[in-house]
Amino acid sequence: MAIDTTTLCYAALLLIGVFVSAISQVLLKKAALKQYDSRIKEYLNPLVIFAYVLFFGTTFLSILAYRGIPLSMGPILEATSYLYVTFFGVKIFHEKMNAKKYIALALIIGGIAVYAIAG
Repeated sequence: MAIDTTTLCYAALLLIGVFVSAISQVLLKKAALKQYDSRIKEYLNPLVIFAYVLFFGTTFLSILAYRGIPLSMGPILEATSYLYVTFFGVKIFHEKMNAKKYIALALIIGGIAVYAIAG
C-alpha cells in the first residue's frame, strides 16, 4: 500500500501531537513531584496549566490529523507515545528499565513495523 504525500503530512501532524502530549505528561509529573502549600497551588501553578494547554492543543492536532489518515493508522501512530514516555522517564526521571519494559517496547515497535510493512 503506497502512502501519498498528503497522508504522510497528516501522519507527521499526529506524531507531533503525540510527542507534545508526552512532553506535557513530563511537565505534569515534574509538577506532581513538588510539594505545595495548598491544593489550589498544586493545580493552579504555571507548569500544570501549561501542560493542560499542551494537551488541549494536541487534541486539535489529532482532530486535524484524522482528516487525512486512515482510522486504522491512528492508534499505531499514537502507540509511539509509549516510546517517548519511556525515553523521557529514563533520561529525565532516571527510571530503571527491566526485562518486562524492554519486552513491552519490543512488542510495540514490532506492532508498528508489522503495520508499516503489511499495511
